[in-house]
Amino acid sequence: MRLVILDRDGVINQDSPDYIKSVAEWKPLPGSLDAIARLNQAGFTTVVATNQSGVGRGLFSSEVLAKIHEHMYQQLAAHGASVDAVFFCPCRPDDNCECRKPKPGLFYQIAERAHVKLASVPCIGDSLRDIEAARAADAIPILVRTGNGAKTEAELPAEWRVPVYDDLAAAADALVATVARDKTASPV
Repeated sequence: MRLVILDRDGVINQDSPDYIKSVAEWKPLPGSLDAIARLNQAGFTTVVATNQSGVGRGLFSSEVLAKIHEHMYQQLAAHGASVDAVFFCPCRPDDNCECRKPKPGLFYQIAERAHVKLASVPCIGDSLRDIEAARAADAIPILVRTGNGAKTEAELPAEWRVPVYDDLAAAADALVATVARDKTASPV
């Protein structure tokens, strides 16, 4: 199985410092839904790993979050795309839980459910905590400049050597190109 893990806010949809608290506030970033369609067409199983502390803070309920995700699924379907699952952490930062990024708990849950090792799994995010979680899980961190990504790029330690792309579309194109190269490579 080819698996790719995506952050949600700032990668798939516009982010907000006030949280995405309703279906009306969920707005896809330009090209992101088509990028997921290209990943699907190339054989990638796509899942989302997202911190959603707005639930833990009482800003919106789990039911509202489910409606937001249902809306996301509908928008993806309209573009011929799908996300196989959404893993989320509802905890606040001070709860110190294991599934809230930058800790790798969500990624471990995904690996267990998908029966995969994370060493070859790309994880696309826009924040330092996304990159830290991927590194902690021994996955492949990828940064996009959308959302908080431009700021995060300036904070990345150079020795981490994290690939950086303008947006999910560019990152998806790079992953799809890698798959295409692998298919055409001749055995030695």
